[in-house]
Amino acid sequence: MNRPAEDRGASANGPQRRWWLVGLAIAALVVIVLAPLASPDPDGLERVGGDQGFLDRAREALVNILPGYAVPFIDDPVISTIVAGLIGVALVFGAMWLLGRFLARRPSGPQAGPR
Repeated sequence: MNRPAEDRGASANGPQRRWWLVGLAIAALVVIVLAPLASPDPDGLERVGGDQGFLDRAREALVNILPGYAVPFIDDPVISTIVAGLIGVALVFGAMWLLGRFLARRPSGPQAGPR
């Protein structure tokens, strides 16, 4: 039976497409379930900086997308942390997707050049 090339490609990519959707769903579920349990205490580096007395010399980040792991316009701290976590998952997913697209287009094989 001869099927068009686009049909063969779609069925071959079906399981791969499902795997990244499952991974994305698991990451979102982990954020939704575990984000409310996050400790309000400072993280390790911030704690050491406070204990050693150099925290006050820290510079502000150049880009502060989600300050304090919260979305500024959401008043409920639990919902704000969950939304910030979901935004983080989306940003990491997008960056990895773009990297994957870039690496998939790179030529591979022996034509890599002299060493």
